[in-house]
Amino acid sequence: MALSASDLPAMYSLLTNSLSADESVRKPAEAALSQSESRPGFCSCLMEVITAKDLAAQVDVRLMASVYFKNGVNRYWRNRRDSSGISNEEKIHLRQKLLLHLREENYQIALMLAVLISKIARIDYPKEWPELFSVLAQQLQSADILTSHRIFMILFRTLKELSTKRLTSDQRNFAEISSHFFDYSWRLWQSDVQTILCDFSALAQCISSDASEQHRDDLYLICERWLLCLKIIRQLIISGFPSDAKCVQEVRPVKEVSPVLLNAIQSFLTYYSSFQTQHPKFWDFIKRACTKLLKVLVAFQTRHPYSFGDECVLPPVMDFCLNKISDPEHDILSFEQFLIQCMVMVKSILECKEYKPSLTGRVIDENRVTIEQMKKNISSIVGGVLTSLLPNERIVLLCNILIRRYFVLSASDLEEWYQNPESFHHEQDMVQWTEKLRPCAEALYIVLFENHSQLLGPVVVSILQEAMRGCPTSVTEITPGLLLKDAAYSAAAHVYYELSNYLSFKDWFNGALSLELSNDHPNMRIIHRKVALILGQWVSEIKDDTKRSVYCALIRLLQEKDLSVRLAACRSLCFHIEDANFSEQGFTDLLPICWGLCFKLIEEVQEFDSKVQVLNLISILIGRGNEVITFADKLVQFFQKVWEESSGESLLQIQLLIALRSFVTALGYQTPICYNLILPILQKGIDINSPDELNLLEDSLQLWEAILSNAPSMVPQLLAYFPCLVEVIERSFDHLQVAVHITEGYIILGGTEFLSMHASSVAKLLDLIVGNVNDRGLLSTLPVIDILIQCFPMEVPPLISSALQVSGDFFPLFCIDLL
Repeated sequence: MALSASDLPAMYSLLTNSLSADESVRKPAEAALSQSESRPGFCSCLMEVITAKDLAAQVDVRLMASVYFKNGVNRYWRNRRDSSGISNEEKIHLRQKLLLHLREENYQIALMLAVLISKIARIDYPKEWPELFSVLAQQLQSADILTSHRIFMILFRTLKELSTKRLTSDQRNFAEISSHFFDYSWRLWQSDVQTILCDFSALAQCISSDASEQHRDDLYLICERWLLCLKIIRQLIISGFPSDAKCVQEVRPVKEVSPVLLNAIQSFLTYYSSFQTQHPKFWDFIKRACTKLLKVLVAFQTRHPYSFGDECVLPPVMDFCLNKISDPEHDILSFEQFLIQCMVMVKSILECKEYKPSLTGRVIDENRVTIEQMKKNISSIVGGVLTSLLPNERIVLLCNILIRRYFVLSASDLEEWYQNPESFHHEQDMVQWTEKLRPCAEALYIVLFENHSQLLGPVVVSILQEAMRGCPTSVTEITPGLLLKDAAYSAAAHVYYELSNYLSFKDWFNGALSLELSNDHPNMRIIHRKVALILGQWVSEIKDDTKRSVYCALIRLLQEKDLSVRLAACRSLCFHIEDANFSEQGFTDLLPICWGLCFKLIEEVQEFDSKVQVLNLISILIGRGNEVITFADKLVQFFQKVWEESSGESLLQIQLLIALRSFVTALGYQTPICYNLILPILQKGIDINSPDELNLLEDSLQLWEAILSNAPSMVPQLLAYFPCLVEVIERSFDHLQVAVHITEGYIILGGTEFLSMHASSVAKLLDLIVGNVNDRGLLSTLPVIDILIQCFPMEVPPLISSALQVSGDFFPLFCIDLL
């Protein structure tokens, strides 16, 4: 039965009760609302609650109504077989009502309505809702500041949603929207930026210190609208035009917009220092605006590199970013997100393949200018521009600044390290490089070095030697010299593949590095951690006569007190053991102490990433070690303890299952000594009713396969698990290949005992697979049938006759051969 206006009081009451802290009130209300979702008129009732003027103050109820409205659209807006959904008449009413309620004062509700409109537009535009953009554009003409802000919020969300549609017709529609909306959006953006800068100037001069609070609120709303408009312009240019890297067609807006965005950044930065104390609200806006403007420029360069390479765009942007990195104002040094984006821009330009010389030739006597030739011409021009922007002196200067300024640990870094070494390790070495300044500087340095290795190789070696002379191995105080040496070691570690031409690792290790490792002063953890990094990165350059000493050094670092040093050593040891030239002979006697240190380390670390890192080392050690059986008892105890402690942490248990698989493979036919450990773990992992089934099933099945492959004989507990495989296949064919291997293992290992106990399960399994999978899946299953018939020629054919018949329809020759 449809809901109508008479149901509004009841709907309001249910929404109110759904917010109650009293569970006896809230639960029935939520159940009633859930039951009403599919009824005609439900969304219309919610819309009336959201837009009712007398309920404007009831923000929580209206927000809850908007949440249910969004869920209703997600579930019932499209026609569904199992539900009548929302009727066309109600859809028309809702679309009209949404466009009449644009001036929503509450930001959260306005945002929810914008998301709602974007979700509907994805389905209905342009066929069912062709007037959407024309109505919004018309409303903008006479809108006040708040209404225009809300309209731009809707436009941004809708354009973002539509830009993700990949069909050619959808992309054509988006290009048409871009052609209609770009000019208006761009004019409004330029008008707003002038208004903002004018008012900022007045604020900076204290002219409007007596300005009303309302004026400041209006200005802030204009700032937010301007940011939304910037996001819309980005969306229109990025998604409204095909990438010029493919079609080599100039994207005019890139050349028009980019210089203006750069000017806006420069204008905003003039107020950065003064607004920090006087106008913190607008200072925060300036930070967001400058960061976003640079991100938009990076997006333009990535999507449309040839248009961005124009002489009016790339040179000023590149020069600006290089200057800010090399010589920032004192206040800008603390503006890390801005400096990160400057580095991202320079890195993106330096590694852009469209700006590098093409190695392809040209057909002789070919008069027509091909696309490839056009690309080569543009690349040649941009390459010349970059050469003029980056002469050798500037490249060397940039390299020096990156190492001497941005690689050096700050006082706050050292304090963070002191407070939580484990967290510091992961933040420095495992964080996304665009999120932190030092990793970003390191990423830029690596690209710069790759492009100019012959020029920068001697420079980096010179900085390294200078740092080592300025801070001898005996120095233990945290001085600028020690921190510079740490930075220089970082630089040397990251570019080992080229630096080995200028630096002998053997001499460096036997000299300075070994002496530094022998210094146990607590402050030396700074250098020890970097030595651990170097030993891991330079693995390919370490010769046989030095390997043993390096292994001993890493084992020593694993015994340090500082967790950050030990985790760095753990990772580097992984690199060495995985190396194709790993010397097992030189490491064999170190295994006992290495196992012990791993067991101790995993007990001391707290973070998930740390535990995974140590488990990874243990898995690699098991895979490489020829004497695992010697340490089997300790490993069993270790795995038992860690598994019990990892209850509820499915991601960690996945890593444990991987390590256990390596353990089983390494034990081979001696695997039964660990059955008391692995069989209960396996039973939990293959139980499809287990809460962790979704996370653990795949790795548990692979462990199951490994156990059967290495079992010397079948045991009753393992034999009893086979019906679980049928349950897995009943649910999904995602794991068909490993299920086939497991079945083969049971047939060969279990023999007659297996068939007599699980004949019906085998028949059911084959019936499930044969006839319900594609040809490739069926082909992978036929060897099971082959093995069954060869092992049990009398018992099996009658048992699996239906499977044989279906298989014979698809692969008659194969099945005839079987029979």
